[in-house]
Amino acid sequence: MSSQSLESRRLELLIEAGRALVSMLDLEAVLERVLETARDVTGARYAALGILDSRRESLERFLTLGIEEEVRTEIGDLPTGQGVLGELIRDPRPLRVRDVGAHPASYGFPPGHPPMHTFLGVPIAIRGEAYGNLYLTEKQGGEEFDQADEESAVILAGWAAIAIENARLYRDAEERRGELEVAIRRLQAATEIMRALDGETDIRRVLELVVKRARALVDARWTAMLLVSGAELEIEEIAGEVDRNVMGTRVPIEGSISGQVLKSMRPERVADLSSRVMVSQEELGLHAEAALLVPLVFRSQPLGILIAADKADGPEFTAEDGRLLESFAATAATAVHTARSVAEDRLRHSLEASEQERRRWARELHDETLQALGGLQMLLSSALRSGDDERLQTA
Repeated sequence: MSSQSLESRRLELLIEAGRALVSMLDLEAVLERVLETARDVTGARYAALGILDSRRESLERFLTLGIEEEVRTEIGDLPTGQGVLGELIRDPRPLRVRDVGAHPASYGFPPGHPPMHTFLGVPIAIRGEAYGNLYLTEKQGGEEFDQADEESAVILAGWAAIAIENARLYRDAEERRGELEVAIRRLQAATEIMRALDGETDIRRVLELVVKRARALVDARWTAMLLVSGAELEIEEIAGEVDRNVMGTRVPIEGSISGQVLKSMRPERVADLSSRVMVSQEELGLHAEAALLVPLVFRSQPLGILIAADKADGPEFTAEDGRLLESFAATAATAVHTARSVAEDRLRHSLEASEQERRRWARELHDETLQALGGLQMLLSSALRSGDDERLQTA
C-alpha cells in the first residue's frame, strides 16, 4: 500500500473513530475503542491505556490490548507508572523511543513479558487536566514509530478525552438521577406513613401500621417491632409470615444483635444469621436466613428497633433496602413516640380524674356524712341523759 493510501486510510480510521467515540456513553466501551483504534492507525502490535490516580502520581488502572490472557497472568501485577511509563506522568508530552529497554528510565520487563522495543506514548488530558496516557509498542515490521504515528495518536487522544468526559458526565448524571429516585422513594415512604398515621394516636394501631408498611417497603417475609422495656427489648408488633404467639417475647439488650443495633443506633444488614455469634434462631423466637435491623431513634433517644427478615427475592437485603428502611424508621419513630406520649397523657389524665373523684368523696364524707353522724350522736346522748323513751325512739 502506498504512503498516500496509507495516510488516507489512517485519516478515515481517525474520522470513523471520532464519530463513534463521541456517541459512546459507556466509559469502558470508550476505553476499549480507543485501544483498538490506536493499534489500527499506528500499526502497533500492543496498546495500553494507563489511567492516573487522584494525585496524578501513579497509574490506578492499566488496560491492555494484544497480550493474551495467559501471558498477562504470567506477568503478574500490572504496571503502576514506573520506568519509561512514568516519563509521561512526570512530563506529559508525546514520547517516541527506538528501544524502550535501552532508555535510561527503563526498569526492564518482568519474567514472561513479551519482547518490546519500539515505543510511542501520548498523554490524554481532559480540559487541561491529566487523565492518563496511551502507550503503543512494537510497530509492525520492526520499524520505528514516526511523526505521522505520533500525530495520529495525539489526534486520537484528543477524541478520547472528549469521549471520556462525555461518558463520565453521563455516568455522573445517571448516578444523580439514581440518587434522586432514591430520595423520592424515601419521601414517598415517609409521606405514606404520615398519611396513614395522620390523626392516629392509638399506640397499638400505630405499631400495626408501621410493621405492615415496613414489610411492603422492602418486600420482606416478615417484620417485627421491638421496643425498649428496661434492660430488654420486647416484641410489640409483627406482620407477615410469622406466628403471633411470639408477641411479648423479651430479648436482653446485652449480648444480642438487637441490642447491639439499639446501642450503636446504626442499621445493620445480616446476610447469614446463623454465622453471627451474637444471634441464635431462638433469640426472638423468629426464624430467618437474613435480616435487616434498623433502630428507632427520636431526638437521639433509642426507642427500639425495626426488623425485616428474608427479602422475598433474596433472602438478602440490599444497601438500598437499608437506606429506605432507615429513612422510614425515622418517621416511624416520631409516630411511635407521639402515640406513646398520647397514651401516657391519657393514663395520667385518667389517674388524675380518679384522684379528683377520690378527693370529692373524701370531702363529702368529711363535710356532710361525718357531720350528720355527729349530730345524730348528740341527739342520742341527750335522749339517754333525759331518760325520755319517746325522745329515744325519735332519735
